[in-house]
Amino acid sequence: MGDNVENQGIYSIEDAIKLADEMELDLVEISPKADPPVCKIIDYQKFLYQQKKKQKELKAKTQKVVVKEIRFGPNTDEHDYQFKLNHAKKFLEEGAKVKAFVFFKGRSILFKEKGEILLLRLAQELEELAKVEQMPKLEGKRMIMFLSPKTGKK
Repeated sequence: MGDNVENQGIYSIEDAIKLADEMELDLVEISPKADPPVCKIIDYQKFLYQQKKKQKELKAKTQKVVVKEIRFGPNTDEHDYQFKLNHAKKFLEEGAKVKAFVFFKGRSILFKEKGEILLLRLAQELEELAKVEQMPKLEGKRMIMFLSPKTGKK
């Protein structure tokens, strides 16, 4: 920006516009509240393109949060529990958050304690890989718990 401009100084607006036209560039107001206002002679389209490019790079660098769900029943047997535990470990190692929930169908809502025990057991077995973001909480027919991967493993 400001390439090939040897004499940077104070110009009247008319002179600055004339100078910008001669250089086939744009006169852009940088700081309108300054006294006198600060302007720059630049290629405005190129400037906009570079701004978009910077925004794109920043967006590409941001990490997207992935939430994986694992569903249990209040009477999930040991084999299914171990199977789902291994999936949760894999998800956490990949850097995804895990939403573990117990779904109560029909009258199984009577076994709320079983569901809570199941989720707390899961949290205890994953404590090396994850921290509990939200303790088990009953929402309607689901008891939900969020786990997020511990940082520093990368």
